[in-house]
Amino acid sequence: MSQPRPGTRDRRAMLLEAVRHGSGGIAELAEEFGVSESTIRRDLASLAGAGHVVRTYGGALDTERSPREKDREHAAAKDAIAREAAALVQDGEVVLLDAGTTTGRLARHLAHREGLTVVTNGVTAIRELAGFPGIDLVVLGGRVRHPNEAILGETVLAQLRHISPDRVFLGADGVVPGRGLCCPSLEQSVVKHAMLHAGAEAYVLADHSKLDQAPFSYWTPLDRDYRLVTDEPEIDVLFPQFAGSVILAGPSEIVGGAAHHGRRGS
Repeated sequence: MSQPRPGTRDRRAMLLEAVRHGSGGIAELAEEFGVSESTIRRDLASLAGAGHVVRTYGGALDTERSPREKDREHAAAKDAIAREAAALVQDGEVVLLDAGTTTGRLARHLAHREGLTVVTNGVTAIRELAGFPGIDLVVLGGRVRHPNEAILGETVLAQLRHISPDRVFLGADGVVPGRGLCCPSLEQSVVKHAMLHAGAEAYVLADHSKLDQAPFSYWTPLDRDYRLVTDEPEIDVLFPQFAGSVILAGPSEIVGGAAHHGRRGS
């Protein structure tokens, strides 16, 4: 007796796993799941609309991984950026942290501080800060998006209208000069934009692998003054558009014959 075919939701979950393990051709996936190629195309379109995959000609490419997987990539660079960002935060400030792995590391560096208020929509940051009484932790309420564990929705946008943090720190899947921050979903791009404009000072945390990269189809325009905190030592040469607003993380760098630590630009 043959096994019943999985329902649409179960099939799409299984399809996402198959794509993550290297299966990407429509014909191959249709045969594997015992459905038509048009059904696979509809399933891939649904997964792409949710930001889990990016469609390619004839198949699909998985681009979004879990926070744990992403945190292992360029870990030293992310930690250097987080340390540099934490040094910007002054005692008594209200800080808004976006969801993400680098902002999660920033939360870890802030955890032992006293007298800070941290507002966040990131599950990773919540885990890092929840056990520390010196931090007044404010969690933006909404729906948790998987796999990146960002809390999103109209309730988050409504709450952001009622706060004015001293500093806002945004994470990024990609940063493109003149375009902005690349996001895995439209909903997330809207929340990031609201966060960008909520704070007195705005910062984007992005290691070198995120610069000039666009793995997704949704964007947060960087349409206000902000500072880019990165570990790319040749940022002035590779991305002159950022040169005037960069904060360089990591060990001292030799730029123009002089050693520079941390902040660059005005």
